[in-house]
Amino acid sequence: NNFVLYEYTSGTGAAASMVPISLGDLLGALVIVGITFALAGNLPGLLEVLVLSRLNLAQGSAYATTTLLSYTIVGVGIVSTLSTLGVSWDKLQWLVAALSVGLGFGMQEIFANFISGIMILFERPVRIGDTITIGNLSGTVSKIRIRATTITDFDRKDIIVPNKTFITGQLINWSLTDTVTRVTLKLGIDYGSDLDLVRDLLLKGAHENPRVLKDPEPIVYFLNFGESSLDHELRMHVRDLGDRNPTLDEINRYINREFKAHDIKISVRQVEVFLMDPKGGKQQLIAMEQPKSDGTAPA
Repeated sequence: NNFVLYEYTSGTGAAASMVPISLGDLLGALVIVGITFALAGNLPGLLEVLVLSRLNLAQGSAYATTTLLSYTIVGVGIVSTLSTLGVSWDKLQWLVAALSVGLGFGMQEIFANFISGIMILFERPVRIGDTITIGNLSGTVSKIRIRATTITDFDRKDIIVPNKTFITGQLINWSLTDTVTRVTLKLGIDYGSDLDLVRDLLLKGAHENPRVLKDPEPIVYFLNFGESSLDHELRMHVRDLGDRNPTLDEINRYINREFKAHDIKISVRQVEVFLMDPKGGKQQLIAMEQPKSDGTAPA
């Protein structure tokens, strides 16, 4: 403690005095740095295990709490370390102002991503475990860091997205309020089909499927007279996002089976091609039938 590293002036005018910084102060600052790193690395995890896990909080809420606690610990540690070394705010304000200008130009994107990360943790437009779509990317939020957020897509690839994108871009959060979503199945029926039977079969398939919710109830609309089809739409709701594709698979298989049994044809667009010769004659192209398996020509 008797070994003075440097001295600094405290106060102004007649109240000014020289305050020494000793080797003990430097060691104390190093101890504070070590304690800060230890607390920032371990205290949030202990809080989550011992306290937050018993409060039945959502995964995203617990993550936001522990992350903000880490930021707070680091901030307090930096202030305490500088105070121990005799660095007060009146000596730092010009340096902070200069750094702010530098951040505004040279590190603008990094600073914007950091602020956006803080806003995400406070406003919580996305949370850990949410399924989101941003641009052409869809997946589940797995990590929210200072600079970027990690999204795990449906191919189980981790994609790093800058936090600024979530604040300034258009975002679809499929599970922000709840996970109930609507599944829409569109199909075209041949002209001349029994439309009442089509509606009854579609509703029956939806009502009998255990993944489809009873409320809101499934509904069928006959929407349009198409060029070659009577356009229908089956709308139904499922409880979880993971039920969307399995529901479509099961309903499509049901439709294929039941429509065959009731002789209802799914419309397929047909194109007729005509060849015009220079004399004004017209000839239609007709698809050739494939030969039979025994090699004989088709009848």
